[in-house]
Amino acid sequence: MNSPGTPTQDLVRLTAAQLAQVMIAKDVSAVEVVQAHLGRIDGVDEALHAFLARNDEGALATAREVDAARARGEELSPLAGVPIAVKDVACTAGLVTTAGSRILQGWIPPYDATVVRRLREARMPILGKTNMDEFAMGSSTEHSAYGPTRNPWDTSRIPGGSGGGSAAALAGFEAPLAIGSDTGGSIRQPAAVTGTVGTKPTYGGVSRYGIIALASSLDQIGPCARTVLDTALLHEVIGGYDALDSTCLDAPVPPVVAAARQADVRGMRVGILRELAGEGYQPGVQQRFDEAVTLLQAAGAQIVDVSCPHVSYAVAAYYLILPSEASSNLARYDAMRYGLRVRPAGVAAPSAEQVMAATRDAGFGDEVKRRVILGTYALSSGYYDAYYGQALKVRTLIAQDFAAAFEQVDVLISPTSPITAFGIGEKIDDPLAMYLLDLATIPANLAGIPGLSVPIGLAPEDGLPVGLQILAPAMADERLYTVGAAIERDLQHVWGGSLLDRIPDVSMPAAFLPDLRTTSKESA
Repeated sequence: MNSPGTPTQDLVRLTAAQLAQVMIAKDVSAVEVVQAHLGRIDGVDEALHAFLARNDEGALATAREVDAARARGEELSPLAGVPIAVKDVACTAGLVTTAGSRILQGWIPPYDATVVRRLREARMPILGKTNMDEFAMGSSTEHSAYGPTRNPWDTSRIPGGSGGGSAAALAGFEAPLAIGSDTGGSIRQPAAVTGTVGTKPTYGGVSRYGIIALASSLDQIGPCARTVLDTALLHEVIGGYDALDSTCLDAPVPPVVAAARQADVRGMRVGILRELAGEGYQPGVQQRFDEAVTLLQAAGAQIVDVSCPHVSYAVAAYYLILPSEASSNLARYDAMRYGLRVRPAGVAAPSAEQVMAATRDAGFGDEVKRRVILGTYALSSGYYDAYYGQALKVRTLIAQDFAAAFEQVDVLISPTSPITAFGIGEKIDDPLAMYLLDLATIPANLAGIPGLSVPIGLAPEDGLPVGLQILAPAMADERLYTVGAAIERDLQHVWGGSLLDRIPDVSMPAAFLPDLRTTSKESA
């Protein structure tokens, strides 16, 4: 079924929108599209380790259903047959879900997360589950219990986190689309350092039902892709009200696809957030950001200097709120109901508390333990008001700052990450340095507003991708796509094509991926 202009080996380089078009035209089949991507995973994932588990037969079965339905003339969703990778934080019925943790090794959920159900209803073949920092705690994917993911631009460097697996799968052309989750930047920061696009929707804009919780008031599921339009197309599939999630907004999905296609910033007021500008950024990051601002001006946008004074306290407030909620959410992993169970050594008849302690010690990694301890302390009697309570007050002030800022401008922009991708192992022993890398992305989660990261070029000093972050008022997600698409369009003229065309070849022999679909067993 291949047309002369679309050989199978080139299918992995097409965007999701292009793949949909060639399948609708019947130039290629959905099965051929899935086979091409599975072959790509075979070729490069030993180098990247983007996937924790694969779903080859399930993906091919969905693709065959799409081809049969298309042959019958059935009306299908716009992304039917387009394959997708899913971050291992989303429950998938019949497919292992670990959240990157040993404590859930081999766990197979009995149900789908709402976002996964919507992918299945759209008949999008799920290629597998992507690697992540354990329980989404990290900015580098080095805290996965199953080993780090590597950046396709330079496999000695991190792909960001916690959703580095999804971002690397996109940049490595293993999948055209991916699902991520963003608690403090875990979609946007990986997008920035891999040269891809990622959106954190408005809090409540996409259902969190079936998503393994880190911090419930901060977590947000969102779309990841290689272009702004593809990200918008996926946003439209997964967004919308869900009665199973009490925090989900009962409102229509914003017109994100139309905004991405329009890409007209003439007359828009674009604010540069003063607290996220100036010193502290890698020179190449700042240079590319300044160039992007110039392009926006040339496209007709009005650039405005804006201040949100309490944003300076966002990192401190976040790293009290998140650990506190995490310590509560992770209390469910008690070795009693599901997941790992470890019997303490040398104890003939251990109590439930002893089994729980031994299991959590063996099943949780260092970063998870660190945050659980911090959160438990912040919530303890005598410290709740001094720490957690004060952090909540700062959160309110940050939300008020953003509300005031959006009375002056339509969107706010900043660099997504202060630096490009750093070397694997370079910062893992310095948690504070790692936390500070989230300074630009955290404020959006505290305020519940949407944010998008779009690539804006390569830093001249190291040749690695740089991302620009766009923030908009709650439920005005379409503004992200208007500005992001305009930047993408104008920068492609500057680059002479897609930034991703410059990724070095990471081809490797066929990979071995561990089969994690076995059920969890009690450890002696």
